[in-house]
Amino acid sequence: MRVLVVGSGGVGDAVARIAARRGFFETMVMADYDLARAEKAVAAAEASGGGGRFIAARVDASDADSVSALVQEHGITHVLNAVDPRFVMSVFTGAFAAGADYLDMAMSLSHPHPDNPYTEVGVKLGDDQFAQAQAWEQAGRLALVGIGVEPGLSDVFARYAADHLFSQIDELGTRDGANLVVRDENGEEIFAPSFSIWTTIEECLNPPVIYAADRGWYTTPPFSEPEVFDFPDGIGPVECVNVEHEEVLLMPRWVDAKRVTFKYGLGDEFIGVLKTLHALGLDKTEPVRVKGVEVSPRDVVAAVLPDPATIGPRMTGKTCAGLYVTGTGKDGNPRKTYLYHVVDNEWSMAEFGAQCVVWQTAINPVVALELLATGIWSGAGVCGPESFDAVPFLDLLAGAEPAGFGSAWGMEDR
Repeated sequence: MRVLVVGSGGVGDAVARIAARRGFFETMVMADYDLARAEKAVAAAEASGGGGRFIAARVDASDADSVSALVQEHGITHVLNAVDPRFVMSVFTGAFAAGADYLDMAMSLSHPHPDNPYTEVGVKLGDDQFAQAQAWEQAGRLALVGIGVEPGLSDVFARYAADHLFSQIDELGTRDGANLVVRDENGEEIFAPSFSIWTTIEECLNPPVIYAADRGWYTTPPFSEPEVFDFPDGIGPVECVNVEHEEVLLMPRWVDAKRVTFKYGLGDEFIGVLKTLHALGLDKTEPVRVKGVEVSPRDVVAAVLPDPATIGPRMTGKTCAGLYVTGTGKDGNPRKTYLYHVVDNEWSMAEFGAQCVVWQTAINPVVALELLATGIWSGAGVCGPESFDAVPFLDLLAGAEPAGFGSAWGMEDR
């Protein structure tokens, strides 16, 4: 297996650090628009035991031809997309054109319904990719979409719950929460998102999508249906709200459930910041002219906030990704189960030099790549994680090193 990672920021860098310890691939090309960032990721991977298998390269993720050229130059078999979702289609298209399989952690962008954005769906997340599913299948090639942590591990949990825990599922409810705190050099708590603010704005201010078996996909206003969810491993209760996310668009395609939701524990401060950005128009992506220069307001916001890849040393706490499943168990009795994965920032920084949110996102595509390399997972077309057997993934993720990745997941009946 020869892998091209498009994007060498926080998640791409963590992918390299994790993959450096694994032996399933021959070469991993770390590419970025900023060659220096790709070179930095390669240096970190080699220092982690890369064995001379990592190469740095420059790529323009907005240009499918640039991606294709790099695939062909290095004989790439699998392209892993680790850039903002606005570049999904160019990387997706470039991989296909060059004959490589494809993986991503976020899917093609949505566009709200032009007349009824808070009740009806418009163009949904991933629609542009699923429109190409037949072409990928006919070519015998695989596009494994949404294989980060959320989406990704949460979708693997959905498959596991359907196959092994439940005879009927009432709701698949992804619930994400954390108790992370970032401080400045003076020890004062600061606003510093632990993931791409560009992506966070996109997810949180778009109309959230919900799936119901009796009506299909529909939308609600942002931050709707707040609920307090009690997260495990010392994180505790966090208020969660509806957010647009890929799980809701993926899970119903392969798993039977009466309802599918995604709720994110944002917190009052974060919600207030997002609402202010929206009120000021700073969430917009269309360029505006400022003193003769065209600039996207959202890009400005991203530029002035701390880079999520750099905040690890100043961050404390844990992050939890998981799926709360309700319905009827295999024994015929009512069942409520939370399947989850917790990462402590102190541990991920000490072990990998990566902050916990990007590390938790990055480990899942590396696990998936190893399953594809060994032939345990295989397929063709545009497929979500829930279309594959969950057990090999969960066993490899939690298995003791060096055979496994040594990252335990949990299950809690409530």
